[in-house]
Amino acid sequence: MSKRTINGIDFARMAAAGADQLNHNAERVNALNVFPVPDGDTGTNMNLTMTSGMKELQGKTSPHLGKVVEALSKGLLMGARGNSGVILSQLFRGFAKSLATLEEAGPVQLAAALQYGVDMAYKAVVKPVEGTILTVAREAAKHAVTISRRIGTADELMREVYEKANEALQRTPEQLPVLKQVGVVDSGGQGLVYIYEGFARVLSALDAPQQEASEATAVTEAALPEDVGMADRLRSAVAGRPGHSAQARLATEDIEFLYDMEFFIDRNKAAKNAPVFNEQRFKEALAKDGDSILVIESDDVIKVHVHSRKPGDVLNLALPFGELIDIHILNMREQHRDLLEDEGHGEPNSLPSPEALAAAEVLTGGAAPQTTSPEQVHEYAPFGIIAVAMGEGIAEILLDNNVDIVLSGGQTMNPSTEDFVKAIEALPAEHIFLLPNNGNIILAAEQAAELAGRSVSVLPTRTVPQGLAAALAFREDESIERNGELMKRAAESVRSGQITQAVRDTSIDGIAIREGDFIGIQEKAIVVSTSDLSDACRTLLGGMLEEGGDLITVLTGEDADAGVTSQLKQWLNTEHPEVEVEVLEGGQPLYPYVFAVE
Repeated sequence: MSKRTINGIDFARMAAAGADQLNHNAERVNALNVFPVPDGDTGTNMNLTMTSGMKELQGKTSPHLGKVVEALSKGLLMGARGNSGVILSQLFRGFAKSLATLEEAGPVQLAAALQYGVDMAYKAVVKPVEGTILTVAREAAKHAVTISRRIGTADELMREVYEKANEALQRTPEQLPVLKQVGVVDSGGQGLVYIYEGFARVLSALDAPQQEASEATAVTEAALPEDVGMADRLRSAVAGRPGHSAQARLATEDIEFLYDMEFFIDRNKAAKNAPVFNEQRFKEALAKDGDSILVIESDDVIKVHVHSRKPGDVLNLALPFGELIDIHILNMREQHRDLLEDEGHGEPNSLPSPEALAAAEVLTGGAAPQTTSPEQVHEYAPFGIIAVAMGEGIAEILLDNNVDIVLSGGQTMNPSTEDFVKAIEALPAEHIFLLPNNGNIILAAEQAAELAGRSVSVLPTRTVPQGLAAALAFREDESIERNGELMKRAAESVRSGQITQAVRDTSIDGIAIREGDFIGIQEKAIVVSTSDLSDACRTLLGGMLEEGGDLITVLTGEDADAGVTSQLKQWLNTEHPEVEVEVLEGGQPLYPYVFAVE
């Protein structure tokens, strides 16, 4: 049955179908990585992002299209993971803004919304690359705008969008040489096509059979991380080392702003004479008796998060702007007492339990304060550093070298925008530097910096060695601008290399790669592929040292071989005696060895 227009209930069904289609094919999207290594996990990132959107949509379905799309957009924005997830969130953020006031929409309005989403996504990316999800979205939206005035129904338009997106996807190998070289289409574009396919199917019941998921286990809701906010995880986190539980060093009575509040202001239900909402003034009013303030404003709903001594005052401050919904208020002193009890702490400064150490996902560090007076506990430091790392050893190294918080993440699990925002909230510093240490995480970090309402700089570090070099270059007595320069220059001075195993046969840049081979990657380029781990390490390092270097840092991973490590040290001492070699236990998965040459 054809549908001339869609309303909020229709779109909720579309979103559910799109999320389900992506969920069933997440492993297929993962398999389209342009390098033959598990690098990026686009399907996982997009699936986690879409799942976050659907969770936000639960309980908010209504006939009003604008409200429903806005709810999905909010969930996508805060749950965005990786470049693909951030771009997806921006596509729907623009889509939601365009439809915000509409109870229902026909082909013309839907086409315009798709185009507005594309415009917003392109603005979010500093250097857009064609042959990616951006291209697929742009071509589909352009086609929709062109035909929308002669299309009679919404389901017909969505079918055209899906088909045009698929056509654009098939052309991506002609636009990105690396895709053509490996023989795949763009993974992010494929994920978007699956979402559009779900939209089209639920509207017009396409006759084509639904594509089955790959034999590999698809990412399902049951396999996703628990729905625990980063703030809660930070409160219960430990550093993986005795004595480094930040909350264990804090006396319960020193928690000054004890009520953790989160709620939404529904502006559609504001009084007719309601005042105009001024975000900056609202934040300033909250800051008079609160901290950890996060305000996300849209046309219809305002999301508020704050730690306050006086929750009643906060609610009274918000009430003039609309009805308050989804109110959550937690007593953090009560949470702190429970945390100490669970960790076996009779009182602060006790050592964390082994169970707590093993369960830690977010690593926080820093020396214990000299005293625990409220004034010192809540005084903001001039600077703070948040970094991303995979492996407890690498996290510990970063924590020992100026980093305050380490978010657990890497190639197989990227921190979301919300993870970054919550980490920023938890760090009492006047200015915060973010070190993503992975090219696929930079966009999420930048998006979090915009949302956090704090003074934040994102240094686009793409590897752990770059991040470590940047952290080492930090100087407490320098200005924000000078530290930014020093850290960026230090990151750029490091040559990074890593060893991993190929997951399929292919050929890249004239190098034949077989499944199971050890491949050496310098920055982004694959330089060697061989069945011998030791040979792969020597070839990669030899190439990295051709440009000189005084120091080599070797980070050993979970799958490092002690014999290979010993042979590698001997080879370096013999062939490059002028170079200092430092071997550190990184503990990173997937990469037996990570190298840094300075």
